[in-house]
Amino acid sequence: MPQHIVQRGINREPCFFAEEDYHSYLHWLERAAVDWHCVVHAYVLMTNHVHLLVSPETETGTAKLMQAIGRRYVQYINRSYRRTGSLWEGRYKSSVIQAETYLLTCMRYIELNPVRAGMVQDPGQYRWSSYRHNGLGQAQGQPLGHGRFSDKICAEAGIRRTQKRPGRPAGKTDQSRDTETQPDFGF
Repeated sequence: MPQHIVQRGINREPCFFAEEDYHSYLHWLERAAVDWHCVVHAYVLMTNHVHLLVSPETETGTAKLMQAIGRRYVQYINRSYRRTGSLWEGRYKSSVIQAETYLLTCMRYIELNPVRAGMVQDPGQYRWSSYRHNGLGQAQGQPLGHGRFSDKICAEAGIRRTQKRPGRPAGKTDQSRDTETQPDFGF
């Protein structure tokens, strides 16, 4: 089952300080996803938090994925910026997503985060999300490869990897997505 994961910086402070930090996080996300058999459907790296939409292939996949990323990334940040202690505000939060009902809604929620935050006007302008891959069909240019984005689930949901309107991947019926209600993910 897909899981929507949110991990926030402690006291909602930044957890990404430079471009290399985003690259490093994505690198370790890709490695951990492969190592722990998780499929990454969508992601966004905001300044002070991260959203991931992940399907683990094993019962412990999500926990192991987040542990691996957290450990490597915090060590990298602490070493790079001569700091100590935790970077994250406690344990990550996760909610199981019903793939048939809310997978696309959750993907949009995640990938539109920079737009809602006022950082960009169009999700394609934000470099640190999966939108360019999922919504526009562009090669990521980031370490998360094509195969890690569950083309099978996207195909089953009818995503053609094109867009009709910003933030709205085209699919089986645009009308049905327009009438979807935004679920409360509890974050």
